[in-house]
Amino acid sequence: MNETTICVFVHGAWHSSLHWATTQRALTVLGVPSVAVDLPGHGVTAPTPPGYLEPGQPGFTTEPSALAGITTDVLVDALTAELAAVRRQFAKVVVVAHSAGGGPASAALERQPELADHLVYLSAFVPAGRPRFVDYVSAPENADAVEVTRAGDPEELGAIRINPLSPDPAEVEIIRQAFLNDWPAGRPGWRLTLHPDEPLASLAGEFGVTAARWGRVPRTYIRLTEDRALPPVTQDLMIAEADRVAPDTPFAVHSLPGGHSPFLTRPGELAELLARIAKQA
Repeated sequence: MNETTICVFVHGAWHSSLHWATTQRALTVLGVPSVAVDLPGHGVTAPTPPGYLEPGQPGFTTEPSALAGITTDVLVDALTAELAAVRRQFAKVVVVAHSAGGGPASAALERQPELADHLVYLSAFVPAGRPRFVDYVSAPENADAVEVTRAGDPEELGAIRINPLSPDPAEVEIIRQAFLNDWPAGRPGWRLTLHPDEPLASLAGEFGVTAARWGRVPRTYIRLTEDRALPPVTQDLMIAEADRVAPDTPFAVHSLPGGHSPFLTRPGELAELLARIAKQA
């Protein structure tokens, strides 16, 4: 077994393992190995909706998603298997979850707390107080968040669909404001890395956790102070409610400036913080 500590990165909604690459390189320079996983329905092999890449996007807002059958169990089963494989190779494991990735990450460690030595939430959903991400997204405290425009009816599509390749500049700008408000507007390559479909289970599914199992894993929350997708007030609400559920193991809290995607906009700063956390795990 490798005696070093490894970070395992879990992406958020509409994202993938690709988004962690720059931060991973910075982390490697600091002496911390890492691996980024793709949850089911994400990554370069994930199926795209009909018409998404075609001129005029025919059927994009009406054709059902290939991700419709992905449940919370599917997400959690896959991540648990990934973590178990990493744990067999490394003495210490730090799980770093972003945004909606906090749900599967929390639930995986509820099942098997021994799979990680530390759990880091990067402006991520913490299901301890409320088991569904939508319960925080729809909370009054989150009223000032930038809500990404949905394409079609999620219930009919079987997924929450957005359109990063929309021909409407206003729609694209809303997505940028939500995820990358501190990214230059004239640098549009980010649009190619987002997947248009997100399983309904990611936001609407229940990820139940308990103080006795999930709560035994030491945890850190990294607040993003200018996040518009999940504003600081909502991040703080989740931290407070989780600490009430598991008061014996409260969050260690750090803050970084900037928006929802520091792994793209300030990877060096994020890597330095994660390296400190990993080396103390």
